[in-house]
Amino acid sequence: MQNLITIYCKNTKEYVQIPCGTSLKELAEQLSLDMRYPVVAARVNYKVQNLNFLIYKPKDIEFLDITSESGKRCYLRTLNMVMACAVRELWPSCDLRLEHPISRGFYCTIRESREVVKEITPEVISQLKARMEQIIAENRPIITEERQTKEVIKLFADRKDGETTLFETLGNPYCRYYRMGDYIDYYTGALMPSTGYIHLFDVEEYNGNILLRVPSRRDPNQLGERCMQDKRFGIFKEYVGWNKLLHISNVGEFNRACKNQKSFEMIKLSEALHEKKVAQIADQIAHRETGIPRFVLISGPSSSGKTTFSKRLTIQLMVNGIRPVVISMDNYFVNREDTPRDENGEWDFEHLETLDLPLFRQHLAELLDGKTIKLPFYNFETGKREYRGDTLHLEKDTVVILEGLHALNPELIPNIPREMTFKIYVSALTTVNLDNHNWIPTSDVRLIRRIVRDYRYRGYSAIETIARLASVQRGEDRWIAPFQEEADVMFNSALLFELAVLKRHAEPILDEVPKYCDEYTTAHRLKKYLSYFESIPEREIPPTSFLREFVGGSSFRY
Repeated sequence: MQNLITIYCKNTKEYVQIPCGTSLKELAEQLSLDMRYPVVAARVNYKVQNLNFLIYKPKDIEFLDITSESGKRCYLRTLNMVMACAVRELWPSCDLRLEHPISRGFYCTIRESREVVKEITPEVISQLKARMEQIIAENRPIITEERQTKEVIKLFADRKDGETTLFETLGNPYCRYYRMGDYIDYYTGALMPSTGYIHLFDVEEYNGNILLRVPSRRDPNQLGERCMQDKRFGIFKEYVGWNKLLHISNVGEFNRACKNQKSFEMIKLSEALHEKKVAQIADQIAHRETGIPRFVLISGPSSSGKTTFSKRLTIQLMVNGIRPVVISMDNYFVNREDTPRDENGEWDFEHLETLDLPLFRQHLAELLDGKTIKLPFYNFETGKREYRGDTLHLEKDTVVILEGLHALNPELIPNIPREMTFKIYVSALTTVNLDNHNWIPTSDVRLIRRIVRDYRYRGYSAIETIARLASVQRGEDRWIAPFQEEADVMFNSALLFELAVLKRHAEPILDEVPKYCDEYTTAHRLKKYLSYFESIPEREIPPTSFLREFVGGSSFRY
């Protein structure tokens, strides 16, 4: 007699009895799932598992397709493994390196060694694509394996992608990895059961290397539209150069450096590079051929460090003999009850009309006319506008710094000529990859920042911050990202060491998220990212650091 267990399927909203040891894949085939796209993974008690996962106890199960964030991550990891395997099979002495996201895909290099990049020709692109298509057509099974860490290190000994360093520094007695035939690889989350689940991809030349094109977030049957992001690409390239100065290319090397008492050196050098970059931007503004602009517009997504950047830029402009005045557009938010709502009825904090545009434009006009205005202050804890007695009057030679999500939106100040403005886009574009095949999404870095900040200064729990994530991302896609390449200059506020510092602050907040809610899936993923980092103290972080905006201890007034 078979031992039966009862599971609850959230997709069908029914309880089902199944034999003990049934796989998620078998269960999905058994159920009548009404899903638009094929199942790629499942949430089991709110943790994402691959479809080979075996069920031995009663569980809550929700099957996922590629339209979900977790399903898309699963698809991308699997595609990544297919590409890495293809590189190994074609050029056994080379390794694939996923550098960073760009142009709605991923910028990749093929490395013959740490410093030597394989030349990318049309023939190389053709060979790579053909081999990936072959691997997919063969529908090779992807198997999860787990061994003692010392044995796994031996298995990965010939790799050049930092995985052995990561394994060595984590301190775990056992490690889980994936096998596809003779090829093995490590990934931070679930993969699909076999390569045949991949239905769409492309590889193209991009700035001398490779662009891995992936399905669109909006329509998984279409590739994400390719677009040139020259400024964004330049920032990533610059950051890679900074990490070379620090001799750090992955988290394993970072952890080893921390264990060797080099964290303070990393902090000082990283902060110095930031200060130098801010100074260069200030010099660019002060010595612009068309003259000093009247308005400096600073935009970027949530938790990118716009406010701190504005304050640091102010100091550097003063060094250049310029008198700047900062106006935070956050203080022009409408009261919370007047905030626009999205299609789901939730507050849309990224919408342009979150700002009191009539009042904002009125104040700018009055300032330019030489009048004195009463500055509003937005209390994020109460969700109300306040007035605390602050006023502002501009001198004729004053440069106005406008900082906020919508600062680059042409609709913000439609009557101001372009030559009177200087536009800056700020974002935390990357920190450091776990290894050559595992990246930490920039959106997750900013989310960790936001969770810490919201908990500390705005009275929001991690659940509340995570619950608004989808709305935040939609808002960024609509209101912020389309204007980033219009910036005169971009600034990357990410710090190599920041997740190692945020870890101590974020983990207790994330631990408060119950294991029985939807937000736990994200909380669990973020905690896993943080677990890879060796924690470092923050006492050496200067009070002007971007990180101080989130963890406290800043010398700036926010």
